[in-house]
This record gives sequence, structure tokens and C-alpha cells, in this order.
Amino acid sequence: MSDTTQRVLSLLSLLQQRPVWTGPELAERLGVTTRSIRRDVERLRGLGYPVLATQGLGGGYQLGRGKDLPPLLLDDSEAVAIAVSLRLAAGGTVTGASEAALSTLAKLDQVMPPRLRSEVKAIHDATETLSSNSDLVDGDALLTLAKACRDLLRVRFGYDARDGVATERWVEPVRLVATGRRWYLMAWDVDREDWRTFRLDRMREVSPSTWRFKPREHPDPAEYVQGSISRAPYSNHAQVRVHASVEDVSERIDTRWVTLTAIDGSTTLLEASADSLEHLAFYCVMTGLECEFLQPPELAEIATGLGERLQRASAGAEGRG
Repeated sequence: MSDTTQRVLSLLSLLQQRPVWTGPELAERLGVTTRSIRRDVERLRGLGYPVLATQGLGGGYQLGRGKDLPPLLLDDSEAVAIAVSLRLAAGGTVTGASEAALSTLAKLDQVMPPRLRSEVKAIHDATETLSSNSDLVDGDALLTLAKACRDLLRVRFGYDARDGVATERWVEPVRLVATGRRWYLMAWDVDREDWRTFRLDRMREVSPSTWRFKPREHPDPAEYVQGSISRAPYSNHAQVRVHASVEDVSERIDTRWVTLTAIDGSTTLLEASADSLEHLAFYCVMTGLECEFLQPPELAEIATGLGERLQRASAGAEGRG
């Protein structure tokens, strides 16, 4: 790298560090004349960087807002700080933040030197987060799968099925889908020759291969995962008639865990699965919408018992008042 190129990159790095620099300040920091600074600024402009210059008190050089986001120059500590933050954000529950953090982390990991990767991993391994309702996912596995989706690489991993049986899977990954509580992978299962959904918290020893595959025609990943979740092999599957339109029901309920079908303009069929019928009954009542429990028959009985317990609890509170 030539001295001029190195100086221009250093100038760009300084302009990204604070809003405004005067010419003499930049010249002093870089050990050149103000004339050289003016020439280097023109070089940056020629590369597409919107460097603004203002005269008078409080004036100077500043990096403006361009049509495109210019590349950032990061020193070692900044790169490590960003990577660690992205790893934490990728495991978060803010809508959209996890996916964006994972995508950015995959790009950063591609260009990060091995020595910095080891620092990021050391910090990540030494960090504990307070438990939540989310299932913990290994950050390295998450990043490996994200890059495999991007690069069209087959992946092998151990997988613990719902019944606890350990299996080995060889897949062609398509997309990662975050539901807020869990991460899922939609992939083509090579051995079973069919599309499958895998929970990342049940994966073990995720290992990418060098085998590139050709993309297949596939269902919409988000819809496919949602359908797999709502029809998952739980102990109980329920059908509930809700007296409201699909639009109204979707505003009151988390549609990631259910399947909604319009019966007519004012009635919706809700289908959901769970291990606890009591949980399903309570979940439906909490929508605040009038509903009828269709299947299974015992769901209505459980709902009646739940209502009676709530009445007794309310009566006890009134008696103490």
C-alpha cells in the first residue's frame, strides 16, 4: 500500500471519528500540510465519499450523508466491540433486530482476521445473560448456518428430535427464521428428500461442507416455518371458531403459533397445537374475542373448569374486601 493510499485511508478514518475537523487539525494528526489535506479530500470525493467543507468559525471538514453508506474503517477494538454487540443482538427478541444483526455479523465475520475472531469468541464465551423465555442458541452455530444459507453450502449436524432420539442430518439450508422465542432453519433434508424445519437449540456440532448445491424451488420460508409450528406434533391439536374476522383475530393473537382460516367475513377458524389443553383454552380466552371450542371435545370441559376456578378466585377476593 502506497503512502498516499495509507494517508487517504487514515484521513477517512479520522473523518468518521467526529463530526468536524479543521484543516490544521487534520494536517497535524497526519503529519502533512493543509495543502496535502485538500488534495486528499478531493481524492475521497473522487471515490464517492461526500466530504463537506465549510468556512469561518466552527467550520472545517466533515463526512456528509451520501446516497450510499460508505465503507467504515474500524480499528481492532471497534471491530471486536461491534462483533460482540451483534452476537448479543442476534439472540435478542426485538422484532427484526435479530435477523439484521445476524446478517451484519456474517458480513463482518467474512473479513475479520482470525486473531480478532478469537477475541470475539473469548468475550462471548465469558458473557452470561439473564435467562428469558427464549431458548438459547449457540452463536457459532447461528453464524455458520447464516453463511451456509448465503453461500449455498450443505451442512451436517446432530439433531435431537422432539422424542429425544438423536439423529444426524445432512441438509441444504435455505433460510433462518426467528420467531422471537426460538430460531428455526428451513432446509432440504438430503436423506429424507423433503423440506424440513429444525430448531437451532436442538442442534449439535453444526459443520459446513465444501459441497455447493443448486438452489431448489421452495415454499416461502416464513410461511413454511409458521405452518410447521402450528401443526407441530404436540400432544393436543385444537380447532376454535372465533366470532371475528381474520384481520381482527390477527391483531389480537400472535399468528406465529397458530393457523387462521376465514370461514366468512365475521368468523375465523383458529388451529393451534400444544401439550396443554388448559393453556390453549386460556390463550383463546385472553384474546378477548367470543369463541367456540370445536375440537377436541374435552377442550370445552377444561375451559369450563378454568372458568369455575376463576369465579372462585374472584369470590374469595370479594369476601376479603
